[in-house]
Amino acid sequence: MIPGPFAGEEPPGEGPRLVVGLGNPGPDYEGSRHNVGFEVLDLLAGGFDGSPSVFRANGLCLGEIFSIRESNCSLLRPLTFMNRSGEAVSAAVSQLRVEPASILVVLDDFHLPLGSLRLRSRGSCGGHNGLRSIEESLGTLDFPRLRIGVGEPRGSAVEHVLNSFRSAERPVLEETLREAFLAVKSWIAREHSFEELQAQTNRQSP
Repeated sequence: MIPGPFAGEEPPGEGPRLVVGLGNPGPDYEGSRHNVGFEVLDLLAGGFDGSPSVFRANGLCLGEIFSIRESNCSLLRPLTFMNRSGEAVSAAVSQLRVEPASILVVLDDFHLPLGSLRLRSRGSCGGHNGLRSIEESLGTLDFPRLRIGVGEPRGSAVEHVLNSFRSAERPVLEETLREAFLAVKSWIAREHSFEELQAQTNRQSP
């Protein structure tokens, strides 16, 4: 079990939180730039005993969910494919009774250099189809998101995000994923104000 910030009581008056890591399911997409949200979720869930549960709504399997009971937080991996991520997120929000401001979406961003991190409390999708799907399903832009820079495409943006990282990029990626993991862990634990967490997290390069 991950020690420290995940332990202890939830501050009074604060409701459940939900962390959503975006990506595409299946072995064909493992290790792709589009799946860095899944990789951060793996880091978060990896320190806990137990396994994720199948998340269902209306008889459909929409994803995998992992509950961190001591922090009143859940981790959601949508299995609806990126463009339909909002279906899983909106269903989880309804079942878990999570307010939009208590959702943190972790995603890739090819507009940012490799190694960049950008934490925001709200904003537009910026052309990211997974984020657009969530915004449309929730009917609001007012939820936090952590963008992880995966480098700008040299050609097709679609091919770029669906391709794997080059071996020379992996050391920078691994360090960036670790920093993203620490930022999300701190957000779950409510260790800092959002502004303080932004100041600690946001960067243009590793």
